[in-house]
Amino acid sequence: MKILGIETSCDETAAAVVEDSQDILSNVVSSQVDIHSRYGGIVPEVASRQHLVTILPVVKSAMEEAGIGWKDIGAVAVTNGPGLAGSLLVGVNVAKAVCLAYDMPIIAINHLEAHIYANWLSAEKPEFPCLCLIVSGGHSDLILMEGHGQFRKLGRTRDDAAGEAFDKAARILGLGYPGGPAIEKAAEGSSSSFKLPRAWLKGSDDFSFSGLKTAVLHLSMESDFSNRRVATAAAASFQQAVVDVLIAKTVQAAERLAVKQILVCGGVAANRALRQGFASNSPLPVKIPPANLCTDNAAMVAACGYHHYRQGRTDGRDVDVIPGLSLG
Repeated sequence: MKILGIETSCDETAAAVVEDSQDILSNVVSSQVDIHSRYGGIVPEVASRQHLVTILPVVKSAMEEAGIGWKDIGAVAVTNGPGLAGSLLVGVNVAKAVCLAYDMPIIAINHLEAHIYANWLSAEKPEFPCLCLIVSGGHSDLILMEGHGQFRKLGRTRDDAAGEAFDKAARILGLGYPGGPAIEKAAEGSSSSFKLPRAWLKGSDDFSFSGLKTAVLHLSMESDFSNRRVATAAAASFQQAVVDVLIAKTVQAAERLAVKQILVCGGVAANRALRQGFASNSPLPVKIPPANLCTDNAAMVAACGYHHYRQGRTDGRDVDVIPGLSLG
């Protein structure tokens, strides 16, 4: 079965066609990074207006790249939350229009759940129960997944998400936007020589990165970040502090719950230090999607939609956006 996925939750306009939750026939992403970098972060109104400009060409490109017509599509899966309200509305309304025009079912998808299903876009399928670490610009969640559609939230960030902390730290370090790739690049080949705090929050599966961000701010008042060596050492130290906490708390929870494997997903999962750290420090199997499937894309939405459809779950054409939608 071929599913058309549509993703417009934040600043990427994406459409993809995926067959049977595994075979990616097309995966088109139009990024707005260059537009928002001048502001140092995402401007919601600008993002939604850009989605309006790019959504139809992106969907058309995805269909053409897949080499299929509308009669070949079995359903449309679209992100309806969480995310920016204006951005979500663009994708949901286009999905509604397509489903009305071609009499197809529509499947509303939780963006966080879609990130998890990026791990199904390969021949090797995850095993249940598994522990999911979702790390992105807006979320840092630990979710126990006991089966398709069966989620239990164990932990979350109490303040800044990991990706948000990367963006803020990069701004303090003068490295630009987006912060994750900027810090990763700056940290390459540099030692993490600054002692920065790690919030362990003992007895809890929650995360906290605001104190780490504040420590970088205080460090900026004591150090000369215009000196490249100092700035790169600070970047490496910050990155290592985030990675240490994410890995340690995830592994501890996974061992306590006796899961079969760990699934890591979300934009921060593209970070090489995090990927290497899990490979070196986890006693359990760890599955992480390729970097291009960690960041926002529509292939993961379509893969998720396939499993919803298999379970008999579709939505009415009155489906609405839920900007604050949660998982588990």
